[in-house]
Amino acid sequence: MARVLTSRSVAFLKTGHYHLLRPKCTFATKWNPQCWSLPNSQTHHAHFPLLQAVPCANMLVHPGCCRVVLTPCTRVRHVPRGLATGRPLCMAVNVDSKTKKQPKQKQKKDEEAITPKSENFSRWYLDLMAKAELADYGPVRGTMVIRPYGYALWEGLQTYLDGRFKEYGVENAYFPQLIPYSFITREAEHVEGFSPELALVTKGGGKELEEPLVVRPTSETMINHFFAQWIQSYRDLPLLLNQWANVHRWEMRPRPFIRTLEFLWQEGHTAHGTAEEAEADAMKMIRVYEDTARDLAAMPVVPGRKSRLESFAGADITYTIEGMMGDKRALQAGTTHNLGTNFAKAFEIQYLDENQEKQYVHQTSWGMSTRMVGGVIMTHGDDKGLRLPPRLAPVQAIVIPILRKGADVDALKAAAAEIKSALIAAGFRVKIDDSDKSPGWKYNFWEMKAVPLRIEIGPRDLENNACVVARRDKPGKEGKTFGVSLNSPDLVEYVKGELESVHQSLLDEATTFRDENIVDVASYEELKAAIAEGKWARGPWIGSDDDELKIKEECQATLRCIPFDQPENVGNCFMTNQAATEVAIFAKAY
Repeated sequence: MARVLTSRSVAFLKTGHYHLLRPKCTFATKWNPQCWSLPNSQTHHAHFPLLQAVPCANMLVHPGCCRVVLTPCTRVRHVPRGLATGRPLCMAVNVDSKTKKQPKQKQKKDEEAITPKSENFSRWYLDLMAKAELADYGPVRGTMVIRPYGYALWEGLQTYLDGRFKEYGVENAYFPQLIPYSFITREAEHVEGFSPELALVTKGGGKELEEPLVVRPTSETMINHFFAQWIQSYRDLPLLLNQWANVHRWEMRPRPFIRTLEFLWQEGHTAHGTAEEAEADAMKMIRVYEDTARDLAAMPVVPGRKSRLESFAGADITYTIEGMMGDKRALQAGTTHNLGTNFAKAFEIQYLDENQEKQYVHQTSWGMSTRMVGGVIMTHGDDKGLRLPPRLAPVQAIVIPILRKGADVDALKAAAAEIKSALIAAGFRVKIDDSDKSPGWKYNFWEMKAVPLRIEIGPRDLENNACVVARRDKPGKEGKTFGVSLNSPDLVEYVKGELESVHQSLLDEATTFRDENIVDVASYEELKAAIAEGKWARGPWIGSDDDELKIKEECQATLRCIPFDQPENVGNCFMTNQAATEVAIFAKAY
């Protein structure tokens, strides 16, 4: 039987055919013929796109639903009542009918393999999305479904960040997703910066709206509308809020987690009485993001200041953490913005100070998104699949009993259960794989899923009250330790030490890779040569906006940041030959 949707808050997106603004997830869970294998006994968290295709004629849309076409900053067309179908959007693969069929055995092997990272980085990344069950394409171009394993990575980031924010007195809140267009236009630089990325709603409930509504690209304008009402006195400051939400920015070159039309993030918004307090908050939060990258994700980053051209629209100063991915491209993994009084003046956010004089508040905003998940994948993954830092990995250890014919299966399963119980009691995330798959299949599967430690227990191990522990970050015998005691205190201590070692090993490896691929340059020719090799170029900088644009146009490289850590002797700018006081990093980026 077809599901009948009764929500009246439904809209359609014009991308060649019609789509729904999510009233329920009925369509999203059915559009893809791929079967997801999830145990029925467990609840898994996932994220489905807000924008959903209407996939077939037998799925009905209630006549009372509002039908609105969203387009990026252009005219919005009303969809006639009763129209509920459209051509479903699918990721198409061209197949040559003349190509000979591969033998089934070879075909199966090819399906299980992933493209080597060194051979084609982009293809490797997309293979991982499917093979490691991280994400899937949404039916609307530019959107993605975050599958449970990928969402668990985002939950790990959420948990860590939420705890850090609350240490500083930040409180969580939620603000509406639909923003009046007039809010966006009140800050000139803001609307200019975001205009190409906006999606507008102009009709709803069958009627023309009095004012277009923007599907949230960021929340500065909406939140400041309320800050103006909530802040009246110096006693109301500082006001420290954070929002966990989804945002939409029109993106036509999608890449799962890295660039998508819709993504998940946290956005912090604060108001302070002085410029010094706002600057301190922006700096404090960029250090929180640096800690998150290093201590949770084992991802080395370069913290620094953005150039004027690369700063957030409407900010006085933007700070960033930049990570080097496995293909040497840069990834902006988190940003904080000192907004000064720009939004305060646009939204009339004033307070009475202790002398009963009106003052504008000084503000910051800061955010980290699901882009960070993509960053972790591209930093640590190898030819076998994912490699995840233990503190972030959804599963830290997988216990595999070797259930061969003739073995005491019940005893092996009982021993595996005891191992799991002891490790869970110690605070580790552990699973058992006692399926009927072969040991080799299980090893490959959990390597692909990036479980940091594999604990094997066979009949001989059980006789010796021992097990074998294999590390994901070290292939073959190098990463295997035999004869690890099954005594709970000893095993817990060993696993704890190995997980810490895996984290440090991944961090050290990524740091060495980054440092080996940053080139110090003293001239524009040297910069061009470094960028042509795919490396980062670091050099003395005092160039103009025009100089920066020239590098972007000629080298397809952008100024990633002016690092906080600066050398004692800088030298002359490689573009102007004038004395410089700081170095800047240029690179190709995502």
